[in-house]
Amino acid sequence: MAEPARARPKITPETQHYWDGAKQGELRLQRCDSCSHAYFPPRPFCPKCGSRGVTVFKASGRGTLYSYVINHRPLAAGFTAPHAIAVVELEEGPRMMSNIIDCPQTPESLELDMKLEVAFEKLDDTITLPQFRPAKG
Repeated sequence: MAEPARARPKITPETQHYWDGAKQGELRLQRCDSCSHAYFPPRPFCPKCGSRGVTVFKASGRGTLYSYVINHRPLAAGFTAPHAIAVVELEEGPRMMSNIIDCPQTPESLELDMKLEVAFEKLDDTITLPQFRPAKG
């Protein structure tokens, strides 16, 4: 019996730029034109000042491991236990939830503040997921 497929996010007009960027191997964020606040998740207004003048930009793809939990239960389709559910603090400031890959899923390997870099996993022709791995070097 085949394993159930991983759930797919729903693309909306507000998130289209983010998913288009991921397909092209770019992590895209938004920055407020009024107060310069960079933010995630995507939305049509600045969460800090409320301005609707926002610009999409290509992020560096670098960050640090802010927090995580290791899930040991096979609760979600498409995931093999154990797997880390992480909060990554991006170099540009925003934090985002993601998974840590290419690393043992143990507390000994997942050190807080460890340097990370984005990696992209193509799920299908529509969805490519940004995930993070330990930075090289």
